[in-house]
Amino acid sequence: MDPRDEQELYELTAPPVVFPGQAGPESAYRVAHDLLARRGAVEALEVLEPALAEDPTNTGLRTLRAWAYLIRVQLKKAEDELRALVEETPDDVWSRHALGRALERQSRLEEALPHLRLAFAMSGDLEHELAVLRVERQLMDIS
Repeated sequence: MDPRDEQELYELTAPPVVFPGQAGPESAYRVAHDLLARRGAVEALEVLEPALAEDPTNTGLRTLRAWAYLIRVQLKKAEDELRALVEETPDDVWSRHALGRALERQSRLEEALPHLRLAFAMSGDLEHELAVLRVERQLMDIS
């Protein structure tokens, strides 16, 4: 017997990851949020997609999906999701800031700046202010 065939015979594969309480959108939110907090974007998307198939308008799940896309640097998908979220809820600071960051990461600085400025104006958050200053400086360097 070829040693590679023998190795395949004895090779163990891990069972699929199963998360407890993954039955509905509300539990999918908790599980996906925990995964994203630990940078597990692929796993979070595996939890989110079935939940979103059940409840496609769930804002919380869509926000987490956008976060997962940002982590995976799927910036166009993140942008599309975030634009829809901002359109539906213009005063959502997180979505507004995240949209600005997604545009910034695509080097679309002039499009990003109004979103970042608005997020800062709504929140007063130092991180949001730093994002505004960073993009303004990049735009000045280009000019």
